[in-house]
Amino acid sequence: MRTRRISAATSLAVLFSSVVLIGGAANPAAADSTKVIPAASVGDIVADGVHNRVFISDPTGGKVLVTDYNGAVVGTITSLPGVTGLELSADSGTLYAAVPGADAIVTIDTAGLTESARYATGEGTDPKHPALAGGKLWFGYGAAAEGNIGSLDLSGAEPVVALDQDPDRTWYSAPTLASAPGAPDTLAAGIESQSPTELAVYDVASGTATRTAHVRTDGGNLRDLALSPDGQQVVVASGYPYHHQAYRTSDLTPGTTYPSDAYPNAVDIAPDGTVAAGIDGSYEPDVYVYKQDTTKPIRTYDFPNTGTSSGSDLLTPAGLAWAPDTSRLFAVTVNSAGVRSLRVLTDAVKSASTVTVDAPAKSALGKKLTVTGRVKSDGAFPAGAKATVTRTDIESPKGKALPSVALKSDGSFSFTDTPTAGGQVTYKVSYAGDATHSAASGSDKVAVPRTVTSLTLNHNKALYSYGADVTFTAHLGKTYKNRTVELWVDPFGSDKPNKLVKTGKVNSKGNLSTTVDMTRDTTVTAVFKGDGRYTSKKVTSTAYAKVKVSTSISKQYKTAKIGKTSYRYFHKKTDPVFTTTMTYYKNRAHKLSLQLYYQGRWYDAGSQYFKLGTNGKTVVTLNGTHDTGYRMRVRASYVNGTSGDTVNSTTHGAWQYFIFTK
Repeated sequence: MRTRRISAATSLAVLFSSVVLIGGAANPAAADSTKVIPAASVGDIVADGVHNRVFISDPTGGKVLVTDYNGAVVGTITSLPGVTGLELSADSGTLYAAVPGADAIVTIDTAGLTESARYATGEGTDPKHPALAGGKLWFGYGAAAEGNIGSLDLSGAEPVVALDQDPDRTWYSAPTLASAPGAPDTLAAGIESQSPTELAVYDVASGTATRTAHVRTDGGNLRDLALSPDGQQVVVASGYPYHHQAYRTSDLTPGTTYPSDAYPNAVDIAPDGTVAAGIDGSYEPDVYVYKQDTTKPIRTYDFPNTGTSSGSDLLTPAGLAWAPDTSRLFAVTVNSAGVRSLRVLTDAVKSASTVTVDAPAKSALGKKLTVTGRVKSDGAFPAGAKATVTRTDIESPKGKALPSVALKSDGSFSFTDTPTAGGQVTYKVSYAGDATHSAASGSDKVAVPRTVTSLTLNHNKALYSYGADVTFTAHLGKTYKNRTVELWVDPFGSDKPNKLVKTGKVNSKGNLSTTVDMTRDTTVTAVFKGDGRYTSKKVTSTAYAKVKVSTSISKQYKTAKIGKTSYRYFHKKTDPVFTTTMTYYKNRAHKLSLQLYYQGRWYDAGSQYFKLGTNGKTVVTLNGTHDTGYRMRVRASYVNGTSGDTVNSTTHGAWQYFIFTK
């Protein structure tokens, strides 16, 4: 166990939740996640393996946040001004919190998440960093030039607070303390933000703190420290040098050096000795995980960027905590907007794995192909290790399990398969992980050509009278399993959307039909979505519809035939009235054309467009001086485009004939 603090940030967290995958050295762990926490600062973090909870102190907010193992906040303990260091009892029943703003050590019931007691440490003591050792709770305390170590003894009938426990007065200000259950009488201490870094070890078996080792290191700006489970080493995270250094507690001489990168700022050691080393790095991996006394990380994590800066989110100083069973590593990060997140990193004690899959780019349908690949990770894979194989294709969109494939000792594998469906075929190989390797998966795609079938649709470019009932028939050629065709009808005009009117299996002749009321030009589309051996296909047929149009003449004094043609006769002082009736459409106009018969031929005598009334009618009077003896004719027309719309095909009404007399 150890306690540590970080400088309180002044920006307030933005309160929202998200889930982000955290990348490992080679691939992201699928279960890694993150959730934003409502903290204005972070002082310390500890994990409770009995209740599966994480406790995070917020000095600026004066509270302790409680989350579950997935990072969701489940409780908050308030009225803790400046709360910094946290320490969990051996049975996980009590959380000790150092509250400098109240000059007290506060105990919190971890089951009920409520404050259970408050122990005063003396006015102006500002306790910050508690650690359990030698049957007591020890704490660093004191402002600048007043640093020392105190203890809280709760074994008797009354609590006993003892100050000035370091007779050598080693510390300029409140030291950070660390302890471990495997070395119950050992207490390690270090001074933050001081250069050079100063460390000390104490034997507290007698109930007092006896300093057994002391050193001023070649590093500076201590941010965190942790004691190994056996108490033999203390690992330090200092801004310099750019690695995490272990020191032997017997004499504080350097031990194992854990390579990391610039600005180390966090460290935690799991009960099995696994070391999590963190740095303040925008463009490098943020967390390095080592087996004890090894120098090659088994896992690294590089956090994403959730803010507006170019670099990644940053690990907060002293922002790492192991779950006691090492199933999770918890990390607190902050982005450029001051938003803090609790990241839950799973499989941190396992080497990151990747899976590469190599399948042929193209293969024939029904032909056997070979897929090779490799599950890559540090160390050999256990004998008998296997990976699962899934084939996804058009007939098995959710995936079809194939026989598992055995891994060789180097993780390589090979298997054969015969695609039963064409199109894009995907082979996915997944390794579930083992005691030392994380889970991973990879895939590759194979293009398997399919046969092109025939699909036709009749009546393309045909022209029909307005309102004609026209049967469109799609004919589907040979297929494998799918005999279903969709028929879509799309009348011209933005007010009539494309609509699926029929879906069904074609009949024994391969046909599927639908009837369309041709009131507009219409595009009919037939769609075959394909199957495992035949490609999808779509064909269209655009048929055209005329409008209804007619013109009547009124105010004539008689009707008589000239030859075989019926004419309306008008006195020259009478103005003929032409009434046009046409299928209505918004903003539609019709063209009215006049012709004059002269010496055996009809000649154009002028034309003009008139807006159609909403009732589908327009009345036009022919004014002016009317010459007698000339045969004339008139007709109304809808002209696609120039009549104001394009939803019908050009349609000419019948000619109506008339003549003027005296």
